[in-house]
Amino acid sequence: MAFPDLLDKIGDLGKFQLLQNVALLVPIILLTSQNMIENFSAAVPRHRCWVPLLDNGTAQASLPGAPGPEALLAVSIPLGPDQQPHRCRRFQHPQWQLLDPNNTATNGSEAATEPCVDGWVYDYSTFTSTIVTTWDLVCDSQAMKPMAQSIFLSGIMAGAAVYGHISDRFGRRKVLTWNYLQVAVSGTVAAFVPTFSLYCLFRFLVAFGLAGIMMNTTTLLMEWTSAKSRTVTMIFNFMGFSFGQMLTGAVAYGVRRWPLLQLAISVPFFICFLYSWWLPESARWLIITGKLDRGLRELQRVAIINGKKTVQDTLTMEALLSAMREELSGDQATIKLSTLLSTPVLRLRICVSMLCWFAFGFCFYGVALDLQSLGSNMFLLQGLIGAMDFLSKIFTLLLMNYLGRRSIQASSLVLAGLCVLANTQVPQEMGALRSALALLGLGSLGSTFTCISIFSGELFPTVLRSVTVLGGVATLLLPETKNLPLPDTMQDVQKQAVKKLACPTPAAPSVLKSTQF
Repeated sequence: MAFPDLLDKIGDLGKFQLLQNVALLVPIILLTSQNMIENFSAAVPRHRCWVPLLDNGTAQASLPGAPGPEALLAVSIPLGPDQQPHRCRRFQHPQWQLLDPNNTATNGSEAATEPCVDGWVYDYSTFTSTIVTTWDLVCDSQAMKPMAQSIFLSGIMAGAAVYGHISDRFGRRKVLTWNYLQVAVSGTVAAFVPTFSLYCLFRFLVAFGLAGIMMNTTTLLMEWTSAKSRTVTMIFNFMGFSFGQMLTGAVAYGVRRWPLLQLAISVPFFICFLYSWWLPESARWLIITGKLDRGLRELQRVAIINGKKTVQDTLTMEALLSAMREELSGDQATIKLSTLLSTPVLRLRICVSMLCWFAFGFCFYGVALDLQSLGSNMFLLQGLIGAMDFLSKIFTLLLMNYLGRRSIQASSLVLAGLCVLANTQVPQEMGALRSALALLGLGSLGSTFTCISIFSGELFPTVLRSVTVLGGVATLLLPETKNLPLPDTMQDVQKQAVKKLACPTPAAPSVLKSTQF
């Protein structure tokens, strides 16, 4: 695997890598806001049925004695299961007898009620508007809110499947640039749509593009760094998700109207689209797919940015062919799914990675997109999630150098699952404990994401690195990849497996790390 040697010559942790990290960090921060925004833009405020006595000023003014708002509410709205005004029912006729202190039917349970045929009245003290208040996604339509979230998540899954294949075929940077534009346009349009169905459509398109951004950002960063500097690069990138969590809470606190909130996190992607044209394509991908001239030009360009101008004279096509002779000898252009599944080593890695990604996504979005149910200050909780995520990722990235990938990924997934299971047994009234368990679980999932993102990239060859796959104990079936160079070909993966079988017992640490399965 000679590409790391080429990176050493041009600089694998220089000025270029710093600029690349900064350029790719901003979209990651915004991407996290897009993922989490429906905690606020789709929040469900307190609501009740619209009733003439309370909400029609003319009707209220004509009443004799002018009863107060609390009295009018009592005669118009029955009590719900929580002994608060019912959110979805109203009396068919005012129950004036409820105001009589001698009346025994204090709850009006025997009086006829009806649904909110005239609409709802919402509490706007926290949010000026949400998609729930805009399209009345309450009562009989309350399932529409989780459906919108499901459509968004399905967009991420669909985008991962489609853009993974496209980026492996057409390049990482080109697809990434398109993804920025897609998110910018779709997110902006979503803020102005007149119907809920159109909102779901454009949020689906946003999620579709976000999947491509997540994959290609990580892939570009990994393929422009060697094993020794990969951890430093990924620390910088992963912090973007943590900052995005905190930014989401801060922006949502300042912008309480959902269309403006949607615009605030979508329009900046237009800027990302413009400057992304400066980003170079992955030279590793270009060379492995046979685009040697472009790959050489990108390497020379990076060498100049990193101040390695003298390398340009020695970095020629002949030197490139000599260094990459073994990798270029394999067939990299067309790899079918049948080829993947017929390779035992890759088949096992794909299946286990699928399970791990699914466990992470199912657990993370299930908790992180339901902050309102925790009964705490959502803005503060969102910020605390970002802080916890930041600390867990720093801790994980540092620990990975000592413990490797497998043990951390397995333990973090198991701990997250235990926190989620424990939270299901905690009563709603114990909001502080529920929030604490949610924070611990999401912090564990931050460790999972950090590990699995690096792990997955290190397990697959360059032409398959975005084979995208959406727990914890199954990770132990995977090989350790700490300090291993990235495999460029399917032959590299097979060789690692053969060397693992040939060296089952520990040798010198430096040798073992480069010959494991």
